[in-house]
Amino acid sequence: MHLPVATALAEDPAPKTRRKRVARVLLADTALASRLALKTILSAAGYAVSGAATAAEAIGKLDEGEYQLVLADLRAESEDAGPRLLAYARQKEFRPATALIASDISETGRTAREGESHNSTVHISNENVYYLLDRVAALISRRADRRISQAILRTS
Repeated sequence: MHLPVATALAEDPAPKTRRKRVARVLLADTALASRLALKTILSAAGYAVSGAATAAEAIGKLDEGEYQLVLADLRAESEDAGPRLLAYARQKEFRPATALIASDISETGRTAREGESHNSTVHISNENVYYLLDRVAALISRRADRRISQAILRTS
């Protein structure tokens, strides 16, 4: 005899004991308003977000915990603070996905000229929160795919 699905799910203790796992995002941005707005948006979307105002603060957080994604916009600190932070993050054992964040579309050309691919820059505008969330999910998903592929290769 088969139990109805609703009954089987209601009696299953596993969902109560399982911890919900959410992706952890480190957001490094010198602009407080931007950092708080992005943190609010990403948190509302279900991500666990930690903020950092400087590269040094972000490095400290990377040394203390594991993140699936690191987003950096630290140009006010120095022109290369964001790229240096992302390079540091990529060297961590947990290999987070990384991206520069840019709130001004005119930065696209400058970023491309400096050798960063468009895939590693997330452009943010107030009108397109969907794009931001889509890019964040894609970056985290690609990271997971890479890790699974590497694990399969190691076991082969």
